[in-house]
Amino acid sequence: MTGASEGFDPIAFLEDAVAIPSHPAAGVAEMRAFLVETLEDYEIEATVDEAGNVLATREPTTANEWRNGGQHYVLNTHIDTVSPHVPLEVGDGKIRGRGSCDAKGQVAALLAAFLEAETTNRVTLAITPDEELLSTGAHALVSRPDSPIRDADAVVVGEPTGLDVCTAAKGRFEGTVELSGANAHAAEPQSGVNAVAALEQVLRALETFDDHEDAPPAHPDLGAATLTPTVVEGGDATNQVPDQVRLTVDRRSVPPETAEGFEQALVAHLEAAVPADVGVSFSFTERPTPFLEAWATDTEAPVVDALAARGSGEVRPFTAATEASYFAAHAPTVVFGPGVLADEDGAVAHSPREYVETAAVRAGAEAVKRVLESP
Repeated sequence: MTGASEGFDPIAFLEDAVAIPSHPAAGVAEMRAFLVETLEDYEIEATVDEAGNVLATREPTTANEWRNGGQHYVLNTHIDTVSPHVPLEVGDGKIRGRGSCDAKGQVAALLAAFLEAETTNRVTLAITPDEELLSTGAHALVSRPDSPIRDADAVVVGEPTGLDVCTAAKGRFEGTVELSGANAHAAEPQSGVNAVAALEQVLRALETFDDHEDAPPAHPDLGAATLTPTVVEGGDATNQVPDQVRLTVDRRSVPPETAEGFEQALVAHLEAAVPADVGVSFSFTERPTPFLEAWATDTEAPVVDALAARGSGEVRPFTAATEASYFAAHAPTVVFGPGVLADEDGAVAHSPREYVETAAVRAGAEAVKRVLESP
């Protein structure tokens, strides 16, 4: 497969991309059209599926090149951003503005590698919408019977990692514990069952949840899972024993914990902690896609060594949730890209001062390109 374009300029593309608002209120239609038009300008056929994913594939020069030992690489990142839009600014070797590093800088770097690589490997570009909200694009992508993820040998997910290679991340679950009791007059509290009072035992039980025998051990890279109570609602009248209380909890999981396993273990642990006359139930926050679960790729996977040798050289976990969670179940997956979530002065991604260094975008593009070109 010869390079489709040796003249693609990722920095010029990125400047144009950052100038296009693609936060929730604006939508991604304009940014998606710009990406598709760019691919077509370089004679690459792009398709947009029903979920809004942009897909393009470059095949080896002959089919036999791929079948006889070639690899299938999938390059993924997203085109949506958080709100509000931050206008483009260029100067001092940086591109500033919303999405400059999260994740239009990643689009620019991966697109450059995709277009310029001269390789006998198959390469698929899969750019998703809605990563910052519900990941409907990524979920639809992996759910397709013909998903390119299903026969991928490696997936590179573009996120701001400072060109470190990230091979694991915690998952995030959110749900509500509901305690049920029985109403009564506050003057005769013993005649009812106080659900709010049972919170004392529940909060203590949350602190000891990860001490139970089936709890996931601390991950060697990610550390221990966490379980944090965040929101409480309960009681209807100041002179009435409350019969209901709802407690929202935030779970940051580590492999191999799953959402199903967490739910079952949590309910059993809490039931054992509260009085027998207090009912306990748990429900995940409703969403149309699965929560992003914890994931980990073997640090000995070839894509890890190949990318580390061409990036910063550091291999570490990623500190934020990503759609890599959906892909890692199907193929070795790494998170990699220019830019940082935060620097010595504070937040970068998702902040008013979001930026990416142009040299890092070019370095990221070159690193991925070299991996695609490796045998």
